[in-house]
Amino acid sequence: MSAEPSGRPSQPKAPAPCNAAELRGLFLFEKLTDDQLDWLCREGQVTLAEPGPVYAEGDPATCLYVLLSGTIVLTRRIGGDDVEVNRTSNPGVYSGAFFAYLGDSVPQVYNNSMRVTEPARFFVLDAAKFAQLMADWFPMAVHLLEGLFFGTKNTQEAVGQRERLLALGSLSAGLTHELNNPASAAIRATAALRERVAGMRHKLGLIAAGPYDLTTLAALIRLQEDAAERLSKVPVLSPLEASDREDAVSDWLDHHGVANGWELAAVFAQAGLDTGWLDQVAATLAEASGDGTALDGALPWLGYTVETELLMNEIGDSVTRISALVGAAKQYSQLDRAPYQVVNVHDLLDSTLLMLGGKIGPDITVVKDYDTSLPLIPAYPGELNQVWTNLIDNAVAAMNGTGTLTVRTALDRDQLLVEFGDTGPGIPPDIQERIFEPFFTTKPVGQGTGLGLDISWRIVVKTHHGDLRVESVPGNTRFLVRLPLAAGKDEQKRTHDSTTRN
Repeated sequence: MSAEPSGRPSQPKAPAPCNAAELRGLFLFEKLTDDQLDWLCREGQVTLAEPGPVYAEGDPATCLYVLLSGTIVLTRRIGGDDVEVNRTSNPGVYSGAFFAYLGDSVPQVYNNSMRVTEPARFFVLDAAKFAQLMADWFPMAVHLLEGLFFGTKNTQEAVGQRERLLALGSLSAGLTHELNNPASAAIRATAALRERVAGMRHKLGLIAAGPYDLTTLAALIRLQEDAAERLSKVPVLSPLEASDREDAVSDWLDHHGVANGWELAAVFAQAGLDTGWLDQVAATLAEASGDGTALDGALPWLGYTVETELLMNEIGDSVTRISALVGAAKQYSQLDRAPYQVVNVHDLLDSTLLMLGGKIGPDITVVKDYDTSLPLIPAYPGELNQVWTNLIDNAVAAMNGTGTLTVRTALDRDQLLVEFGDTGPGIPPDIQERIFEPFFTTKPVGQGTGLGLDISWRIVVKTHHGDLRVESVPGNTRFLVRLPLAAGKDEQKRTHDSTTRN
C-alpha cells in the first residue's frame, strides 16, 4: 500500500525531561544498570514530534530514535511511491541510525522514512553517542554484530553469484543441446547432398550419351527449373495427406513403367509434387521427343534435382536455426549493448524462451499471449532476462516436466505487465509471503539456493521500480511482473549518457 508523501522532516520541539525509570520500562534498555540509564539521560534527550515527517530516506543518519508514545509509520521509496513497510505504536521500537556502530564501513544514511500520525514522544540519541555506547558497553557484541552483518552480506553475494553461475551453466548446457541438433542435421544433409551430386553427375553422363536431342534436353532443363521453383511453395500436408499423395504418385510411376518408382514417389511427395505435375512432365517430354521414351530416364534425373533442393533447404534451415540460437544468446546476454536502454520486452522473453528450450522439454506446452501493441520500455535488459530465467525455471520445476507454461503481456494502467503462469500444484498459502525472502526455498537440499526469487524481486522492485508478486491456487500459479513505462530522472540520465557514448 502507498503512504502519502513524506515531505521534509519537521523541526523537533524543545527537549522534554528524560526519566530513567521510563527508559528501564522499554525492552531495549531493561537490562541496563542505573549508571548506564543515567548516562543515556545525560547524553540523549526526549523530544516531542507533531504529526508529520521525522526523517527522510537517504538523508545522513544522525540519530537513533526510540518510541516512547505515539504511532510511527516507516516507508520505503519504490519508484514514485512511498510504500509503507511498518506501522506500530509499541513503546521501545527503534529506528534511524542503528548501524552507526559500523562506522564508515557502511553508508550512514537513513534506509527508510519515518513519520508520526499523532503527537509522539521519542528518546533520541546522537549517532556518534550511540556508536560510543556500543563500543564501550558491548565491545564483544559489536564485533559479533559486525561479523554477522558483513558475513551475511558476503554470503548472500557469494550465493547470489553461485545462483547466476548455476543458471549460466544450465543455459550453456541447453544451448549446446539446441545447437547440436541443427548442426548434426546440417552434417547429415551435407553428406547426403554429396552422394546426390555424385549421382547427378553419373546420370548426366547417361543423359548426354543417350538418344536425347537438343529439344528434349531443353525441355528437361525447363522441367528441372520448374521442379525447383515448386519446392519453394510446398504446401503443409498432414501425415495422412502426405501418405495418400505418395501412394498416388507411386501408382502413377508403376503405371508408366518407371523403374524403382517407389523410391521416386517418396521424394516427389515430400517436395509437394503430385500426379498432375507428373502428367505435365510426361506431356512435355512426349511433345519434345515425339514419343514417351524419354520419361524413364528423365524422371530419375528430376528426382536427383528434387533431392538436391530438399537437402539444400535442410542445410539452410539448420544454419538459420543455428544463427537464431546465436542471436538469442547474444540478445539474452546483452553483449556489446548498453546496460540501460529502451527495449522490446517481447524480444527479451523470446530470447529467454529460446535459450531455455532444451530445459523446458517436449512435454511442456508453451503458450505466448503477447500484446504486440505494447510500447518499448526503458530497462536493464540483461537483468530482466535473469528474472525471466528464474521465473520460467521455477515454473518448469513446479510442473515436473509436464504441463502448460503461459507467458502473457498486457498493459496494466501505467505499467507493463508480464505474467508467467504454470499448471503445477501451486504454492501453499502459508508460505506465499515467504517465497521472496533470501535463502527461503522449498526445493530439496542441493537443488536450490533460495535466492532466485529474492534476486528477481530486487531486480524488478529495486532496480526497475516495478512490482513482483504471486497469485497461486492448485493448477494455476501466476507470477506477475509490473514494470514502469517511463524512466525516472536517474534512468533518463543513464539513457542519455549511453546514447551519447554510442
